[in-house]
Amino acid sequence: MLEIGGLQAGYGNIQALRGVDLAVGEGEIVTLIGANGAGKTTLLMTICGRVRASRGEILIQGEDVTRLATFELVKRGIAHVPEGRRIFPRMSVLENLQMGAFAADPAWFAGDLDFVLSLFPGLHTRLKQLGGTLSGGEQQMLAIARALMIRPRLLLLDEPSLGLAPMLVRQVFEMIASINRERRTTILLIEQNAFQALRLADRAYVMVQGRITKRGGGVDLLRDADVQNAYLGGGLSSARGAVPP
Repeated sequence: MLEIGGLQAGYGNIQALRGVDLAVGEGEIVTLIGANGAGKTTLLMTICGRVRASRGEILIQGEDVTRLATFELVKRGIAHVPEGRRIFPRMSVLENLQMGAFAADPAWFAGDLDFVLSLFPGLHTRLKQLGGTLSGGEQQMLAIARALMIRPRLLLLDEPSLGLAPMLVRQVFEMIASINRERRTTILLIEQNAFQALRLADRAYVMVQGRITKRGGGVDLLRDADVQNAYLGGGLSSARGAVPP
């Protein structure tokens, strides 16, 4: 589904990506972990055209999309849920979902609305409520639901559990698994909660200072001593204690 080769990008004189190679197979959940400032968010923003690559290429199902505008990528089924949710706070929940569906076939709307409300039943009674009045967890659910309204082939998720209570974190990961399973949506996930993210992922990558330093199966990296020390508080036992399985 997604192939990235030799990707370089940055902001002015600051180079955030330093030759990134990464692939996501169709129907996979692939997780990217790393410390703050490693370049993870820049990678997603470069994939969706908000940051321009200076070198390298981005292929979606074999098509070079490196230079395409963001709206062209949306038309090709690429959906991005950015860090911080970024919903439309002065629009209702329903209007937010309608905005998400602007590039989709109008004939899909009713069925897709039923689907996202079945995934996020808490939104069902809040369709007329302004997005900005929702709780943080509800806003995160709305942000993901809005992205699903275009029936994405590739869903880019940036820190979907950030700032959420442990119970809501668990729900978010369950919903990600459901989206992948029920719609076969391909997912590239950035997540600070490395334990939950690696446990969910088919495959995973570790990014350090704009470079991929490790790659492998999600469970394999979960057991990797370097990953445990750097991202899991020194081991699986402490990670399990921090976040319920």
